[in-house]
Amino acid sequence: MSHVGVPRGTVRKRRSLALLTTGVLTIPVLAGCSSGTEETSRGVPQDIAPAARDRVADGSTVNWAVDAMPTTFNAFQADADSATTRITGALLPTLFPMDAAGQPKLNPDYLESAKIIEREPKQVVLYKLNQQAVWSDGREIGAPDFVAQWRALSGKDSAFWTARNAGYERIEKIERGSDDLQVRVTFAKPYADWRSLFSPLYPKEITGSPDTFNDDARTALKKTAGPFQLKSVSKAKKTVTLTRNPRWWGQKAKLDSLVFRAVAPKDRAKALADGTVHVTDIDASTANRIALAVRDAGSNGQPLTHGPGADRTAADATRSWALAHGSDKEQAEIAQAAREKNRKAVAAYGAEQKALRSYVVRKSLEPAYTQLALNGESGPLADDRVRRAVARALDRQEIADTVLKPLGLPAKPLGSHLALAGQPGYKDGSGALGNQNTEEAQALLADAGWTRGGAAQKPKDTKAGSEADKTEKDDEDATKKDATKEKEDKDAVKKESEEDKENEEKKSEKSEAEDDEKKADKAASGSDDSASSRAEGLYIVGQDDKPGARPAQVPYASQAAAQGIALLRRADDADRADTDRADNANGDSADAAAKVTAQDKQSGGAPGAYAPKGTAAPAPASVNGPLGKDGKTLTLRFVLPSGPGSQSLRGVGERIAVMLEKIGIGTEITKVPDESYFKDHIASGDYDLALYSWPATAYPATDGRPIYAKPEPATDGSLLVEQNYTRVGTDHIDQLFDQAVAELDEKAARELMKQADARIWAAAGSIPLFQRPQLVAVDKKLANVGAFGFAAPRYQDIGFTDRQAAGAPADRKE
Repeated sequence: MSHVGVPRGTVRKRRSLALLTTGVLTIPVLAGCSSGTEETSRGVPQDIAPAARDRVADGSTVNWAVDAMPTTFNAFQADADSATTRITGALLPTLFPMDAAGQPKLNPDYLESAKIIEREPKQVVLYKLNQQAVWSDGREIGAPDFVAQWRALSGKDSAFWTARNAGYERIEKIERGSDDLQVRVTFAKPYADWRSLFSPLYPKEITGSPDTFNDDARTALKKTAGPFQLKSVSKAKKTVTLTRNPRWWGQKAKLDSLVFRAVAPKDRAKALADGTVHVTDIDASTANRIALAVRDAGSNGQPLTHGPGADRTAADATRSWALAHGSDKEQAEIAQAAREKNRKAVAAYGAEQKALRSYVVRKSLEPAYTQLALNGESGPLADDRVRRAVARALDRQEIADTVLKPLGLPAKPLGSHLALAGQPGYKDGSGALGNQNTEEAQALLADAGWTRGGAAQKPKDTKAGSEADKTEKDDEDATKKDATKEKEDKDAVKKESEEDKENEEKKSEKSEAEDDEKKADKAASGSDDSASSRAEGLYIVGQDDKPGARPAQVPYASQAAAQGIALLRRADDADRADTDRADNANGDSADAAAKVTAQDKQSGGAPGAYAPKGTAAPAPASVNGPLGKDGKTLTLRFVLPSGPGSQSLRGVGERIAVMLEKIGIGTEITKVPDESYFKDHIASGDYDLALYSWPATAYPATDGRPIYAKPEPATDGSLLVEQNYTRVGTDHIDQLFDQAVAELDEKAARELMKQADARIWAAAGSIPLFQRPQLVAVDKKLANVGAFGFAAPRYQDIGFTDRQAAGAPADRKE
């Protein structure tokens, strides 16, 4: 999870949301346009191995993997990330954490009560604090802490470097009640999401001055008020160590210490096997490895059917042995070295698999969703008809099935931008845009002027506006010019045809000879057009020269970049092969993945731009060739991350490319490094199509507004987009958010959010696809930790059901 940056100008004051990458019509009565009623069923439950506290042993240490060392411990700064959120959750007060249903719930460890006591003439909220709640130095948590945090985050003092202000700027004053344990907050404007404020709550010693807020809180938290306290930060070991807070007044933490360790996603299987982490988010391939490790526990020492060398045939083994023991010493040495390397890899893999038997995969749906983003700032997608056509071409059920079914999770496309299934107020609003319909999508494109013959037309010097606005004189002049042009074209074609016929006979013999020579050169050099095109550029899906031909390619700027892409693709192919083998051996849930893989192979490879040598590109179902207009083909630049943890996201992108190809839209798939994916492409607007994710929130009126707010022009000509990286928005959507955030009646506020969601669907800038899977590898003997779903962790309840389980995997009793 990477922090959301803000491109092109200064952002409005707001609460920030984190962006997830390893990652989206004009209608008369929107209230009646949704396709379903409000959800009454619960979402996917959390999976945390719940256990009563008396069954959890006291003591020991748990190592919990995070993506990277936190850049700051100040959750209100722009570079706060997921590690910041995870760690501060164990150290600082959260007054209203989310519960299992995705609703804010009063935390009795800090509050006796909190409620609106006055609505007129102004909203007043009275907080009554837990009388035992104290900071780690013994000072009670009270009104001075609330006042200091409000002043730091109100936006009135620019000396405080903060990226989260929404709600605080609406506060008029904060007063002490009968004592410091009563805090009276008066709002200048009504604020429906008042429960989002003061979480996390920092001590006044941090928020009281710009220096301590901006600098001191980045590297240390000397005062905390959670079940744990900060003991040490080691950049060398990449660890943040927490220990029990001796002044904690709530239920005592079961663990002696909690260590957050930075581990890259690609290294997590090894870290689990080594016993250096007990809890970590994982991808599907690592989940498959753990499932296979458990399955193979009863194999009685038989060789593994997966991992390094598992795909070697008997013939391969015989050939390798023959080379290693042959008379050619040089070849024998090479073969012997390769066999030794393979033997070590097999042994290491087998040892890791044995260690992975000590873990279990906890599964749920993450409180976040993946969307297809359509950049509406310029190009073809600036036309809402083209955006709607893209949306109507998508089979969102197929995409959800592909991602979630192989994992054994419910596969249902998400129907809302502002709530997830199971949250109060969730309603499928996709009916405002419409379901998948190829004919409707093609009709929208035709209405926008994109036709099969359009790519061959010469560009017209036309002004923006409706064709219906042209005058009759313009039409008559155009008709005459077209007639004259048609005659000239016929004469030219006739003359060219005669010349071509004569020249063709002369060139035929020469061309055949040249072709034979080229084929011979290729055979001698071992070159391959398919491999060359992979190394030199990117394919454009939907712009094949002829049926069965390789897709056209877009050259890279440099040979170095081309070679880098080739290596990434070969790595992707290897990853897919390993995953397929693992899936095929992984029971019922893997069968679905195996079927998908089999279907892909049956059609000639992975669906999308890339396929094995000699594989025919899939033919569009109903459009022969790409669409075009004014001599330009309809091709969209689809930017995807290239990292090893993004295979699933790239697979989704390739499936979308095939769906768009069926309606005549070409996609130029560009894979970029993960570290530059967001900053250099999403935030800067350098894309047409992209896939990324937004987290769920209990406060959609506050947190959703900057994501869908209408971009505003800046004085320098750029756009102020806040977090709306699709650049698609309307005044009406903004008005609905403004009304909802000031509506103190929760039911009425939810209805406004449903209307806003329908409008967002209709604008077709963001197309939600599915709720993200949440896969967490956890030591089998750990309780109250895993896939939490919506709910915030209760860190004090986490622990081992057997104290001896804190040792390394090899030392644990099975």
